[in-house]
Amino acid sequence: MCWSAQADLIAGGLVSGIGVLCLVRTHRAGRPERMVLAALPLVLGAHQLIEAAVWYGSDGGVPAVPAGWARTAWAVIALPLLPVLVPAGVWCAAREPARRRIVLPFLLLGLLVAVPLAVAVATHPVSATEHGHTLSYAIGLPHPAVLLTGYLLATVGSLLVSGDRLLRRLGLLTGVGAVVCALLWRLAFVSTWCALAALASLVLLQWTGRPAHE
Repeated sequence: MCWSAQADLIAGGLVSGIGVLCLVRTHRAGRPERMVLAALPLVLGAHQLIEAAVWYGSDGGVPAVPAGWARTAWAVIALPLLPVLVPAGVWCAAREPARRRIVLPFLLLGLLVAVPLAVAVATHPVSATEHGHTLSYAIGLPHPAVLLTGYLLATVGSLLVSGDRLLRRLGLLTGVGAVVCALLWRLAFVSTWCALAALASLVLLQWTGRPAHE
């Protein structure tokens, strides 16, 4: 699979459009508790568009200062935001108290992981290096293996325990995607996994269209 600024622009535009549609369908279905998770495709679509700017910055197509802003914005979404947004969205969507109790540890784990990730992004410059057709980001994270494990447990795990068939499917797709990205693009794991997660989040389009009684 080839990744580039052009690929990010196309994927980002497509996923962002689907994200807007997800929010509209959620509103029309009368499911306000699903709004947080319904926003995920829009966030991931914007994430891909931001990465297009990172690509252009890496070859001098964007001035240094805006390119640095793009790298930082990319890191904020990829690192501290996603491990909180995903389990928070699953928790909100699970209206039954028993299911929320199951999801809650994953949300707390996401918050716990997000704190050092946010500190790292705030205190270290974010660099992006081309490796073939991928981008490798470096921030200087403490204990990266531990944080990555917690990150994936919070995001993928919360989807798998959601109790919803389509959300479990999304969790399975992103979980398999994590394994594939780790095996094929180790140096650019976060970048490629976020891209695959953006495409997999299109499952949410069907999920958001369910009427209130389902």
